[in-house]
Amino acid sequence: MVFNTGAALLDAIVLAVVSIDREGTYGYKITQDVRQVIDISESTLYPVLRRLQKDECLMVYDMEFAGRNRRYYKVTDKGKAQLALYQSEWKSYSSKISMLFEGRI
Repeated sequence: MVFNTGAALLDAIVLAVVSIDREGTYGYKITQDVRQVIDISESTLYPVLRRLQKDECLMVYDMEFAGRNRRYYKVTDKGKAQLALYQSEWKSYSSKISMLFEGRI
């Protein structure tokens, strides 16, 4: 992709992916789901997950899977509110950019 993906957009994308499953999801699956939309490395994703956890938008818990602990991420109420804000802002922003590209401004 030729456009840079800023921190706020990465946060929004990760919150959207994690919010799909009410019980949360694990890091590798988050990476795979995000990669369906944008090219991202695990080394880029995990700092985003940590930042969202620090900002209390995600909670983290461990669960055993195949004899190992797997770290799960779940959207908090604060994260749901932040995601709703991102969705609203994105709708407005993308609409304006589309109108510009289509020569309607």
